[in-house]
Amino acid sequence: MKTLKSNIKLSGAGLMFAAPVELEIKPSNEKGIRFHINNSIIEACVENVVSTEHCVVLADIKNGAQNKIALVEHFMAACAICEIDALDVYFSSVGFEMPIFDGSAKIWVEEFEKAGFVGESDEVKKLNETVTFQKNHSSIVLIPQEEKTTITYSVNFNHPDLNNRWVNLNQDSNINEIIEARTFGYLKDLERFQAAGYSKGVTIDNTVGLTDDGYTVPLRSQYEPAKHKILDIIGDLYLTGFNPLKINANILVKEAGHAFHYECAKTLKATLNKGE
Repeated sequence: MKTLKSNIKLSGAGLMFAAPVELEIKPSNEKGIRFHINNSIIEACVENVVSTEHCVVLADIKNGAQNKIALVEHFMAACAICEIDALDVYFSSVGFEMPIFDGSAKIWVEEFEKAGFVGESDEVKKLNETVTFQKNHSSIVLIPQEEKTTITYSVNFNHPDLNNRWVNLNQDSNINEIIEARTFGYLKDLERFQAAGYSKGVTIDNTVGLTDDGYTVPLRSQYEPAKHKILDIIGDLYLTGFNPLKINANILVKEAGHAFHYECAKTLKATLNKGE
């Protein structure tokens, strides 16, 4: 079990509703990642997912789901990348979103590293059989391999750089490009989303806007928006309770999103739990 060496206090704003957020992340001697909001304890697990429409939203399902926490995917991805499997996150604010910061997992990883780590994460939980999840044009295939988990992700957006584009994660060579890949969206859709009450926290500092032939900001690496999809699926699959970067799998993803990641995570959790 691996947790932090010291507490972390952070504040920021949410991406969807721009509400101010204040939280404290504390080390834990109990395995699992938990969000403490008002009187609820929301465990980070697939069973507590209540929405994947714009981001991943968790709720305390067993106790009426009155309290929720949104935008957990970047935080969960940072936990997976740092191999953290025991944490408690306490909110002193009313807002129910994780802060967006710069739109990536970079700040989370930096704060974790500053706090330091205690303990060792679980040994590799090997995937022993191929898992395939497919619907319409989307698919996720997880194939067992001896090497560290690799991820290859295909996007097909209406954009010259992101049309039928494949990107990959190799943990030994380009993990930092995944960590710092920012969230993104079509600039032309922003006004419509905000009119509907979403994306109120979007700024040029936290989101890469896709224009007809380019971007609203310089990219941190080539095809950065596609690499952000890899960050998302790492966070989403960590809701299985098993670190997807430590299951020794070749993960192939084609044109998926949070909803599809979540459905695959449920299947993956059942597969990894076999024989336990």
